[in-house]
Amino acid sequence: MDKLVHSIFSFLYPIFRHWGMSRTLSTYTSLVLNTILLCFLAYALYAISRFILVTLMAIVAQRTKTRFDDLLVNNKTAKYISYLVPLFFVFKSVPVILDKFEYWEDLFGKAVATYIVLLILWIIRTIFNSLRDYLKLIPRYSDKPIDSFIQVIMIVLWMLGIALIISKVFDIDQKEMLTILGAVSAVIILVFRDTILGFVASVQVAINDMVRIGDWITMDRYGADGDVIEINLATVKVRNFDNTTTTIPTYSLSSDSFQNWRGMLNSNGRRIKRHIIIKSNSIRFLEDHELADLKKIELLSGYIDTRKKEIDNYNLGHKVDKSLAINGRNLTNLGLFRKYIIQYLQQYPGLNSDMTMVCRQLQSTPFGVPLEVYTFSKDKRFENYEYIMADIFDHIIASVPYFGLEIFSTPSDKPKANE
Repeated sequence: MDKLVHSIFSFLYPIFRHWGMSRTLSTYTSLVLNTILLCFLAYALYAISRFILVTLMAIVAQRTKTRFDDLLVNNKTAKYISYLVPLFFVFKSVPVILDKFEYWEDLFGKAVATYIVLLILWIIRTIFNSLRDYLKLIPRYSDKPIDSFIQVIMIVLWMLGIALIISKVFDIDQKEMLTILGAVSAVIILVFRDTILGFVASVQVAINDMVRIGDWITMDRYGADGDVIEINLATVKVRNFDNTTTTIPTYSLSSDSFQNWRGMLNSNGRRIKRHIIIKSNSIRFLEDHELADLKKIELLSGYIDTRKKEIDNYNLGHKVDKSLAINGRNLTNLGLFRKYIIQYLQQYPGLNSDMTMVCRQLQSTPFGVPLEVYTFSKDKRFENYEYIMADIFDHIIASVPYFGLEIFSTPSDKPKANE
């Protein structure tokens, strides 16, 4: 190629000298004409190479089943590669055209070399972007933090490329350049602190399978509550349920606590864990006439008969003095209410009866006795889950008075209507 370039751009000067032009005029005239010729040839090479590469890439993309070459077309990889052909031609031509202009030859040679290095890095970037988009189409890789790994690779390549450019521009030996980079490594670590922490966190997230793209996470510190839509080297983007986007530093996933709801979404139900507070002074033993009234509740009729016989047999067998209700065994309104809630939950169609289903008392508080429902809904979708939970507690709250119980509520300062 060197001989071809030399033959193209070195024939004008002898012709001008043969025509009787002075050395200076011949030199500058050949410089101008060679520059025009170089621009024309470079553009022609660019047009030809672009047509061939882009057309060839499009044909290959249409005839193959893989999507990777389609993504290369979308990222214009062939177009950027076509720039390299005229650039290499210009790089080889500059020393010939500027043979008698050493300063400008050195200057333009370094400028073209710099542009070639930057263009090669940009081409590599488009290839990696295509690879990233292709891997996201594969189910086993779609939820992995691919962006983070690609960004790390590109950062390393950019650093090497910049080091190469500096060494070429300032004529620094590559060994000396490595020595300089080692000396400023502390500054580099300080500048890229978040990037390094993000990379380490990305590796931990990928290895430990802590977060995937598409996971629903909750991170109160950053106000994040929604689906992970992107994981890259610096940030994790979460689309909240109100359609806002929260940006979280990637390294915080390994340093701070957060809640990942993936396990719930992959399970057979979504947990319902909510309680009401019963006033302590409304809890009491039940009289026989009260049990007769409560037997009208269909879900408790059979249970009351069975339980009443067991209690009566026990009390008779132990000759319990029933002049006081506290003696022996008795049914309480709270205990019967708990049993009613369990019976109601078991026949409710929106709950998964194969999973835990409990109605339990919690530790008493100054406000009363908390009665908690712990169960799982079949439908895990947000709207339906909230409807099921509200429907259950609507019924539970409305059922409380039937058992002679009261729900605690803060007294209101508003006067009553009859006052």
